[in-house]
Amino acid sequence: MPNSPLHPFVVCLTGGGTAGHVTPHFALLPGIKARGWRVFYIGSSGIERGLVEAQGIPFTEVATGKLRRYHSWRNVADVFKVALGCVQALIFLLKQRPNVVFSKGGFVAVPVAWAAWLLRIPVVSHESDVTPGLATRLIQPVAKRIVYTFAETGALLHGPSEQVGTPVRDDLLRGDRARGLKLCEFSQDVAAAPTLPTYLVMGGSQGALKINKALLEILPSLLTHARVIHLTGAGKGLAFKHPRYRGFEFVGPELKDLFAAADFVVSRAGANSIFEILSLRKPMLLIPLEQGSRGDQAVNAAAFAKAGWALVQREGDLSAAVFGQRLQDLAEAAPAMVQKQSEYDGKGAAVKILDVLSAVATP
Repeated sequence: MPNSPLHPFVVCLTGGGTAGHVTPHFALLPGIKARGWRVFYIGSSGIERGLVEAQGIPFTEVATGKLRRYHSWRNVADVFKVALGCVQALIFLLKQRPNVVFSKGGFVAVPVAWAAWLLRIPVVSHESDVTPGLATRLIQPVAKRIVYTFAETGALLHGPSEQVGTPVRDDLLRGDRARGLKLCEFSQDVAAAPTLPTYLVMGGSQGALKINKALLEILPSLLTHARVIHLTGAGKGLAFKHPRYRGFEFVGPELKDLFAAADFVVSRAGANSIFEILSLRKPMLLIPLEQGSRGDQAVNAAAFAKAGWALVQREGDLSAAVFGQRLQDLAEAAPAMVQKQSEYDGKGAAVKILDVLSAVATP
């Protein structure tokens, strides 16, 4: 396809609902810029607008419905929302005429992909989880290619597909530990007690009430021999004050510095997040989301445990006592875990994806 100032190669990015459906796009931006391509984003009214516009990417909003897996009268109303979103995406894609649409999943990606198919614009969709999500399954019939992260996913897909891994933002690998400790106001404590470990506890972009509750119960004893950085989720901040504890409801670019400051990470098991932690070689305890989940996080976590990259704790069995014990287990397992993690080479995923986008758009 032509790619010149007069005829630039244009990519439409789409995906939303959670940060995991949005932020992996940003790992592609340096390569998109290096190739001289133009990019824009179609999303919903959810979390993606703020994240995308912070990257300087033009953003357009379309209507979308929630793709529920259970019976609800709202499913009927949402059919019309999806149809409206498809019409809105169709009009916008007609104006912009991108060479290719790249989806990271989520509810909003479905009408965008269908609209692109109607306009004969090739669609590539990336599946991060071991088991394909509903959005991926609905997009698959109209996609030129499905690209995916886990080797096990290939057997669950139909049609053209390719394992490419998960793109990780370069800037996430360039965190500054001293800056992270200063942000948490830990610098003085580290100087006084340099050997104490630092735990980063996070429950995904929505936070995790059960993890927060269990952590709150063990904080008084945990902080006698450790520091804790806690990402609570919006509106879920803890009313807890201690010089070795720092809570944040949400962080943006500072996340890379908080990762650098952490010795251990406790996380949900969304694929994008855990591959970021893996790329940073951080010992991790995964607590997969259970309530309201299709079970994808549990499968992701099991794959990481099998590879020796993580410990896993079932959320249904989580209590303060169990949480405290699992943190001890994590510290003991850390040396062997980091050794296993060092054998993983996730570099090149972004380049592979861009090559696929270029290939499917070439007549």
